[in-house]
Amino acid sequence: MNTLVESLIRVRMSAHDAHYAGELVDGARMTNLFGDVATELLIKYDGDEGLFRAYDSVEFLAPVRVGDYIEAKGRIVKVGNTSRRMEFEAWKVIAPCPENGEAAADFLKEPVLVCKASGTCVTPKEAQRIDHE
Repeated sequence: MNTLVESLIRVRMSAHDAHYAGELVDGARMTNLFGDVATELLIKYDGDEGLFRAYDSVEFLAPVRVGDYIEAKGRIVKVGNTSRRMEFEAWKVIAPCPENGEAAADFLKEPVLVCKASGTCVTPKEAQRIDHE
C-alpha cells in the first residue's frame, strides 16, 4: 500500500509505566502511543485531531520494560470520505543493560518489533481543514 502520511515518536518507558513484576510495561501503553501517533497523523493530514474509531488488529510481540526506549511509528495507508486507515508499529530501540552499570544502556543494532496494529480513525467532514484535491 502507498503511504500517504507518516509519523514517529520516541518515548522512554518510566517506572510509572511498569504494571507487572520484573518492571514489565502493560501492553496497553503501546496502544496509548499509537493513539498519540494517530492524532499527529490526523493533524498532518486533516488539520484536526479527529477520533480513533477502532483497532481491527493488535499484536503484542515482545516484552517492554522500564528503561526501554520505544519508537512508535504510524502511517495513513488509505483515505475515505471521513475515514483514515492506519498501520502502526512499536520498536524497542534502546534497552538498559544494568549488568554494565546502573545507568548503562545499549542502542540496539537490531531494533525489536514489540507491537503492531492497524485501525481506523475518522475526521468529520466539517472538521477537515486541509484540501487534498
